[in-house]
Amino acid sequence: QVQLVESGGGLVQPGGSLRLSCAASGGIFSILAMGWYRQAPGKERDMVATITRSLSTKYADSVKGRFTISRDNAKNTLYLQMNSLKPEDTAVYYCNTFPPGADFWGKGTLVTVSS
Repeated sequence: QVQLVESGGGLVQPGGSLRLSCAASGGIFSILAMGWYRQAPGKERDMVATITRSLSTKYADSVKGRFTISRDNAKNTLYLQMNSLKPEDTAVYYCNTFPPGADFWGKGTLVTVSS
C-alpha cells in the first residue's frame, strides 16, 4: 500500500515560485511512475506532470516551460518546481501514481496565486 503526503503549498504572487513535495511510504516508490494532479475550484482534477521510473517526463500544455517534475528515490519523495505562477494555477495539488490509484489520493496542498 502506498501512502502519499503533499506539502509546500501556499499563497504566492503572480510570477512567483513554489516547490511542492510529496513524501511516499510503502517501500515501492522507486519502481512507480508518479504524477502531480490539480483541481481548481469548480473544475475536475487534471494531470499536471508525470515522471516514470526512468525519469521520462510529460507535462500538461498549460504548464510546459514553467513547471518541472522530479523525484528523489533515495528519499521516497516527488517534487514539483513551479515558476512563473499565474492566477489560473490556483488549485489543490495532489500527487499520485501514474495512472492514478483510487486508493492513493491524499489531502493535497493548496496553491493560491494572487496579488
